[in-house]
Amino acid sequence: SPKRRYAACSCSYGPTVRSIRLLILRLAGENPSWGYRRIHGELTTPGIKVAASTVWEILKAEGIEPTPGRATTTWTAFLRSLADVLLVTDFIEIVTLTGRRTAGTCPVGTRTSGRGPRRRRDHRTAGG
Repeated sequence: SPKRRYAACSCSYGPTVRSIRLLILRLAGENPSWGYRRIHGELTTPGIKVAASTVWEILKAEGIEPTPGRATTTWTAFLRSLADVLLVTDFIEIVTLTGRRTAGTCPVGTRTSGRGPRRRRDHRTAGG
């Protein structure tokens, strides 16, 4: 049986339009934490057709790192940073008047650090 021969595929779209190139560079400049995949995704939303690899190449050619350095925070450090938030709330079960059971959270304390929820001050009784 004769072998099939296919024409060589010319899959290139040609040079990227200047306006798209400028838009890619603008998005990268305004959003330094975005990588090439996020920029590519933002471009496809309004229907701009450009390959993710093209975004990569444009950023690399301009000296912009296509994948920005990720934070070096470990999972343990991340959980420790949330520990005081998790400790000031408690999970409770709420039974409504109709007998329906639902879950909720209840604050059981206030944080002493400078971040997060603070105790509200009642201005009606404060000093006056």
